[in-house]
Amino acid sequence: MNANAQPSAPLNADSSDDFDRPTLSGVAKMGHVVEPGVIDTSHGTILYLEDVTVSFDGFRALNKLTLSIDVGELRCVIGPNGAGKTTMMDVITGKTEPDSGKVFLGQTLDLTRMNEPAIARAGIGRKFQKPTVFEQHPVWENLELAMKADKGWFATLRARLDREAQAKIEETLEVIRLESDARRLAGELSHGQKQRLEIGMLLMQRPALLLLDEPAAGMTDDETMELAALLNRLRGSCSMMVVEHDMEFVAALAGATGRVTVMAEGSVLADGTLEDVKREEAVIESYLGR
Repeated sequence: MNANAQPSAPLNADSSDDFDRPTLSGVAKMGHVVEPGVIDTSHGTILYLEDVTVSFDGFRALNKLTLSIDVGELRCVIGPNGAGKTTMMDVITGKTEPDSGKVFLGQTLDLTRMNEPAIARAGIGRKFQKPTVFEQHPVWENLELAMKADKGWFATLRARLDREAQAKIEETLEVIRLESDARRLAGELSHGQKQRLEIGMLLMQRPALLLLDEPAAGMTDDETMELAALLNRLRGSCSMMVVEHDMEFVAALAGATGRVTVMAEGSVLADGTLEDVKREEAVIESYLGR
C-alpha cells in the first residue's frame, strides 16, 4: 500500500444494496437519507473532502486533507494528538471554516456554504467525548426531547407523543440496550450508559452521518465492548466516522476488512484495513511506535 495515496473523487457505485442488520424506523438507510432528494448519494458516497486546509496563526491543522466515506460505512480514524482529527470534524460540522478545499455531503450539498444548524438539519450528528444528556430527566424523556420534529413554540405547546413516536423511542431504547432504564434519571446512569443514551438521542434525529469523537474515552473494558457492539449493530442504518485512540475498540469496529484512516500533521498518512496500516512504516514511526 502507498501510504501517501489519497482517496479518489466519488465514483459511480451501486448504493442499492441492503443490510440485513437491525435498523431504526426513519433512520438513514442506504441512500434514503433525511428526506427524499435532500442528499444525493447516487454515487455511493456520503461524505467527500478534497484538499481541505485550515491554518491557525500560521500552524496548519489540516494540510490538503482528502478522504471520502461511503454510504453505510463505519470508518475509524486514528492518529497522534495534533493530527487534525477534531479540526476535521469541526470543518464537517461548520464550526470551523476551511481556508481552502471542498467538503460535500453527498454529491450536491456544499458544507462550506452552510452554517452549523443547517448542517445538523441536513443529517449530520456529532458526539463529543463527554456525554451531553439532560441529567434531571428520565432516559425516555431525553429521547423524546431529542426527536426530530418542529421545535417552534406553538408546535411544542400542542405536541403530543403519538404511537409512531412512542414506537420509535421504544425501538431506540432496545438498540442502545437501555429498555430497563427508561424511567431512570439520566444522571443516575453510568458513564458508558450515558454515552449510549447520547448516541440514542442522535439517532432520534434520523442522521445520515454520525461523527463520534473518542466515544470510548473514560469507559471500562466492558463498557467499551458494549459500545462497540452498539455501533456494529448500527452498521448500514447510517454512515459513521469514529475518531479513537483505543486500538482494541478500533479493532472491534474495523474487524478484518473495515477501512481505517490514519492521520498525521493534518493529512492522510495511510488508509486500509487495520492490519494493513499497522504494517506501514510511516504509521509505526508516527503513531504506533515500535
